[in-house]
Amino acid sequence: MKRNDGFAPIGSYAAIGDGRTVALVAEDGSVDFMSLPSLHAPTTFAAILDPDRGGRFTLAPAGEYEAARRYVGRTNVLETTYRSGDGTARVTEALTLQDGGLLPWVEHARRIEGLEGSVRLEWRVEPRFDWGRESARISRRGEVVVASGADLQLTVMSWDAGAVEAEEDALSGSFEIAAGERAMLALVAAHEQPLHVPSRDHVEARLDATCRVWERWLGFWDYDGPWEDEVARSALALKLLVYAPNGSIAAAPTTSLPEVLGGDKNYDYRYSWVRDSAFTLDALMRLGIPEQVQESFGCLLRAVRQTAPDLRPFYDLDGTVPTRRETLDHLRGYRDSTPVRYGNAASTQLQLGSWGDLLETAALYVSEGNVLDDETAEMLTDCVDRVAVLWADDDSGMWELDEHRHYTSSKIAVWTAFERALRLTEAGHLPDRHVAQWREQLARIHRWIEERCWSEELGAYRGWAGEESLDAGVLRACRQGYPECERLHRTVDTIRERLAAAPGLLYRTSEHVGQEGAFVACSFWVVEALARLGCVDEACETMEQILPYANDLGLFSEEIDPSSGELLGNFPQGLSHLALVNAAGAVEDAQANASAGSRAGDASATAGAARG
Repeated sequence: MKRNDGFAPIGSYAAIGDGRTVALVAEDGSVDFMSLPSLHAPTTFAAILDPDRGGRFTLAPAGEYEAARRYVGRTNVLETTYRSGDGTARVTEALTLQDGGLLPWVEHARRIEGLEGSVRLEWRVEPRFDWGRESARISRRGEVVVASGADLQLTVMSWDAGAVEAEEDALSGSFEIAAGERAMLALVAAHEQPLHVPSRDHVEARLDATCRVWERWLGFWDYDGPWEDEVARSALALKLLVYAPNGSIAAAPTTSLPEVLGGDKNYDYRYSWVRDSAFTLDALMRLGIPEQVQESFGCLLRAVRQTAPDLRPFYDLDGTVPTRRETLDHLRGYRDSTPVRYGNAASTQLQLGSWGDLLETAALYVSEGNVLDDETAEMLTDCVDRVAVLWADDDSGMWELDEHRHYTSSKIAVWTAFERALRLTEAGHLPDRHVAQWREQLARIHRWIEERCWSEELGAYRGWAGEESLDAGVLRACRQGYPECERLHRTVDTIRERLAAAPGLLYRTSEHVGQEGAFVACSFWVVEALARLGCVDEACETMEQILPYANDLGLFSEEIDPSSGELLGNFPQGLSHLALVNAAGAVEDAQANASAGSRAGDASATAGAARG
C-alpha cells in the first residue's frame, strides 16, 4: 500500500468496533480514524482527514515489508500478517468486549506473534484530541504514562512490546519478536472518569472472547441463499454501525470522506437516518436476527416520537434531535477535500420518503409475527395523517439535494406509506378511523405519479415531475410493490442504460453522471429490482459484476470511482451493505419461487400424463 501525500486509499482500511465506537486501521497498521469516547464524538485519531494534525496509533515493522490481512472467520477481529526480509509476524487486533457487552472503557488490543525468523516492529500513539485542536498532555502516574486532553485519558500498556517512551505529545516504543514469541499492546481510554489499567491476562482473555462473541452473534442468523460469505461480511459491517448503548444505527462511522476528490461533498454520516435505519432493519429481518431488530426498531420509534407526526431525516445516535453544525477549517480534509464537517445541515430538510420508510419497516416488523403497542400504533396513525397533508409539497428527496422538487422516489415512498398503513389497519394493528381517507389518498397519489412522473419519451419514470431526468432511487419501487410492473421493467432497462458508469455500476441521477463516483447502493438496487421482476439470470450477472469492487476485506464505501475502481465517500457505508443483503435475499426468493413453480409444473404434467 502506498500513501499519497500521507493519505491512505479509502479502500485500504479495515473497520473494527465494539458497539460504542469504530476504528479504521490502514493496511500499514495505522489507526487513522477513531472517535472517543463514542461514535458521534470528536476524534482522537483523524489522520485520514489530516496526516499532520489528525493523530494516529501505528504498529508496523521497521523497514520494508509486505502485508496480507483478513478478518478472523466471521468476526470483526482483524488479522494482519507482515513479512519482512528477516521474518514474519502476525498482528491480531480488536476493540474488545466483555462477555458480549461493552466494557466501562474503550480498549484496543493488538496481539503480536512471531511466525518466522525475527521481525523488528515500532509503534507510536499520537493522540490529537477534539479533532486535532488539542494536543496530548503527557504525564507519568506511578508506573503508567498517561496522555490526556478534552476530558479524555488514555494509556498504552506494553507487554513484551518494548518500554513505553514518553515524548512531548506522544507515546512510542519498539521491540523485536522472534518465531514462537508473543507480545501485546493495549490502548485504554476513559472519558470523564478514572482510567482503568488492565492486566495482560485480562486483555488476552478479552481478545479471545471477542472473537467468540462475534462468531456467536452471527451463528444464529437465518440465511441460506447465494453469496453467503459476502452477505455475512455485510451483516458484520452493519453490526459495527449499531450503537450498543441504545440500538440506534449510524449510516457510517466516519465524516467528511469525499464523494469527489478535492470537492466539497463531504458530509458527517455519524447519525441515525430514518431511511438507513429502516433499510438496515429490513436487512436484519431478512437475516433472522430478531433481537437486534427489536432493540433498533424500538430506538428508532423513540427518536421519531420526539418530532412525530413530523419526521426529521435523521436523529443523533443518542436519540435526540440534532442541532450541531460546525466546519473544521484547521483540518486539510481527505486528500484536500474540504470542508471537514462536524454535524449535518440536512437535519431540517423535508424528506417525504421518511414516512414511507417508517411505515414499510413497521409493516415488515408485523409480517414477522410481531405486534405493535397502542402508543406506536397511534403515533404511526398520526404520521400517516400528517403525510396526507404534506405529500403534495416538493421536498429535498432521498439524496438531500438543495433543489426542492417533486421527486418521483418521494411520491412513490408516500404511496408506500398509505399502502402499508392500509395493510396494517386491515390486520388490526392500526386504528381504522381514517381508512377511507387513506384509501382515497392512495388512489390520488397513484394517479399523480402516473400522470406527472411517467415519460414515454424516456421510457421510464422521471427523476422528478416535469423534467426528462432519471433517478436510480426510483428502482426501490420494485421492492415497495408499486403496481405498474410493465413501466417499472422499462424504467429499470432505461436506468441501466443511461446511468451506467461501468459494468455493474450506476450514477444515482442524471445530474450526477460524470460529476461524482458511482453510487454503490444503486447497483444493488438494480439486482433487487431485476430479481423481483423475474429476471433472475440478469440479477445474478449484475451482482457478480459489483462484488469485486469491494476492498480486500469485503467492505464497501458509499461510492466508487468508475475509472479507477477507487472507493469514495464515507466508509464502511451501511447503505451499501444493507443493499447487498437485500439484493441477495431478493435473488434467493426469486430462485425459490422459480424452483417451486418448476416443481408445480412437473407435478401438473405428471398428473396430466397419469390421467391420459
